[in-house]
Amino acid sequence: MTGKFSIIMYSGTADKFIPLGVLAQAAAAMEMKVEVFVTGFALLGFTKQKQDIPFPEEFKGMAPKVMEGMKKNKVPSWYEMLKQAKEMGAHVYACSMMAGVMGLTKNDLDPVVDDIVGAATFLQHAEGGQVIFI
Repeated sequence: MTGKFSIIMYSGTADKFIPLGVLAQAAAAMEMKVEVFVTGFALLGFTKQKQDIPFPEEFKGMAPKVMEGMKKNKVPSWYEMLKQAKEMGAHVYACSMMAGVMGLTKNDLDPVVDDIVGAATFLQHAEGGQVIFI
């Protein structure tokens, strides 16, 4: 491993899920230790019962063109990129506090989520590396 790269994923909008996939996949491909901590409204995008992840109001007019461009250029979905990152060793954790607030258990979460952990545990995993907030 060449370093640590940790992502705190909070936003529940599509414009944020795309960079999550891109950055997690790129860092994993660079042999970095990748840790993703999913909290806030982003947690809804990680449930087994798939949610429609909306674009924010200011980007709704551009969303169809973006999605068309991604399809035309054969860009994988954020989820596929994150799965590829996991195949290269990335880990995805759900925030225990937000999971509790939302009434979610590990059984409610998509298999891409490795575990439900608290913020302190995530910070221990991220210690000494680069952390970004999306």
